[in-house]
Amino acid sequence: MARPPKSPRLAPPAWLTAGFKPAPTPIPWAAVARAAVALSAPLAVGLAVGQPAYGALVSMGALSGVIGDTADAYRMRILNIAVPQLFGAVGVTLGTLVFGHGWAAVAVLTLVALVSGMISSIGAVASVSGLLLLLNAVVGAGLPMPDPWWKAPLLLGLGGLFVLLLTLLGWPFRRAAPERSAVAATYRSVAELYEATGTSAYDEKRQAVTASLNQSYDLVLARRARQHGRAPSLVRLLAQLNVAVPLVEAAPAAHLRARLYGPLSATIPAAVRELADAVEEGRTGAPVLDLPAPERPAEKAVDHALRYAAAVVHKAEPDAYNVDDRLGRPAALRVRVRRTTRAVLFSEASWRYGLRLALCIGLAQALVSLIPVPRSYWVALTVTFVMKPDFGSVFSRAVLRAFGTAAGLLLAALVLAEVPRGWWDVPVMCVLAALIPAFSAKGYAFQTAAITPVILLLSDTLNQQGFDLVMPRLYDSLIGCGIALIAGYLLWPESWHSRIGDRLADAVADTAAYVTCAFGGTEDQGGRLRARRKLYRDLSTVRSEFQRALTEPPPTGTRAAAWWPLVVAVERIVDATTAARIRVDHGASDPDPGEVAAVERELRELAQGIRESDTLVEVRSELPGDENGVLAPLRQEVSAARAIAGPDLR
Repeated sequence: MARPPKSPRLAPPAWLTAGFKPAPTPIPWAAVARAAVALSAPLAVGLAVGQPAYGALVSMGALSGVIGDTADAYRMRILNIAVPQLFGAVGVTLGTLVFGHGWAAVAVLTLVALVSGMISSIGAVASVSGLLLLLNAVVGAGLPMPDPWWKAPLLLGLGGLFVLLLTLLGWPFRRAAPERSAVAATYRSVAELYEATGTSAYDEKRQAVTASLNQSYDLVLARRARQHGRAPSLVRLLAQLNVAVPLVEAAPAAHLRARLYGPLSATIPAAVRELADAVEEGRTGAPVLDLPAPERPAEKAVDHALRYAAAVVHKAEPDAYNVDDRLGRPAALRVRVRRTTRAVLFSEASWRYGLRLALCIGLAQALVSLIPVPRSYWVALTVTFVMKPDFGSVFSRAVLRAFGTAAGLLLAALVLAEVPRGWWDVPVMCVLAALIPAFSAKGYAFQTAAITPVILLLSDTLNQQGFDLVMPRLYDSLIGCGIALIAGYLLWPESWHSRIGDRLADAVADTAAYVTCAFGGTEDQGGRLRARRKLYRDLSTVRSEFQRALTEPPPTGTRAAAWWPLVVAVERIVDATTAARIRVDHGASDPDPGEVAAVERELRELAQGIRESDTLVEVRSELPGDENGVLAPLRQEVSAARAIAGPDLR
């Protein structure tokens, strides 16, 4: 007897549940310990001197420092903690001055939100600074602060400085350790890439190498001194990182060779791992390499790159005049400030986000001014966290915020109901604070669940509402999420094509230019290197944008899923171009100029098609050329990409 067909199991869509899966990242135990001390010690001091409210304000400042301490290099950690504290001091001062002033508070917070949103587009430090500017302004306008007006910013700043002090305790012993570990990690990711050549895991490993290179260059170049003589260790690190790039460039050719002739010798990734150990341990001396004799152009490229990297990695004093210009020196500070100011003031995206954030904060503050909501600052606080642009889509963040807040409130309710106020707050805060960095590494919903009880416990120390805080905070969070969804998402139907499609089209156009640069007869190897690094960094950004779009509801999420293969295809085109160039550099014949021009033309037509349509249109294109020539794999990848999308010429 035939079994009846099973009814389809009801399950929430993947774009909705993606944020509830914890990320497989390790727990940062050092950050856990710092957070526990930074937030509990001020409470203990405040209780000891009979000023628990002062201790709570210092802990609030420490909380912002803990959230902002996300960098690895000490210099960047100083910037990430200290600079936002200055903006936070301005924010809480403005909020304190308009506390209880009704519509004046609405106007000031709306203006602060506009400025906060616009400066958030500058970079990571500016983004945290803008967030803290608005957060502290909202808190200052919603909670009574001690008189005189300067006391609150001073106490909050002390909390941030306390976190900075705890962070810098390891500086005398680990000055360059984060940078050195990052460079060693890059070499290890390259070793994994070579192990994956010829297999389906190659694309994933190449993405990991790109991310590792980006992180390493950001860390090392952030510490780059104007005079190399002052930082010999930095010169050596940058030289070691630079010579990893030829290894990365040779990997696509090695991947193609492994697909045709079988896997590479295991001694190659082993040798790269040995270089990683030498970087991390600071070893010098004559390198010992036992490599197979190369025969084909790809093998020669890998052998040459590996021997060159080994020579530089083990060299005690690399050439100090040959390390910076591989990627170009940064412009003078005044030039960068001028460019940044111009970009913020005249950028459509900057104004658009600033206006969105200002509208949402204005509505939130106006709503709580018209409707008597106790301690209503939580509504605007929720809007601020949800509308933070560089953590994901507004829609998914609103959903995750609602669930995370509900989970955090359950824990807060247990604490406020069962734990007596006073000295018991110190061990409780120690435990709750330790959860923040541990949960933040797992995802936004988990971070929200960890931060919520900490803020509620500190708020209760200031206003003594106890358990009565719990349910109003849940209502306020739901109201804030609703405002963000309606005024920050539904009323701003930003075209998916303009946000994602144009960036992908730019990357395709840059790929066409890279093909011309690689085979256009120029001998500017540094220019090719910079073009390739910029292209991979841009593609990494495009990939991140697509991954954010995948967490949004239809039609945005479904369009992103449909276009995702094209992102992968463009990355493969860049790989094929690099592989062809490497093969030419090591003995293969130069391609015909007409063949290069045909590939470039197809890529520019592909970029045009991406800009002009939100709908994928299959295009069958013939790219004639030598089937045994160096560009044959590149032509295949371009034809595959054109089969996914192109301009609708029918």
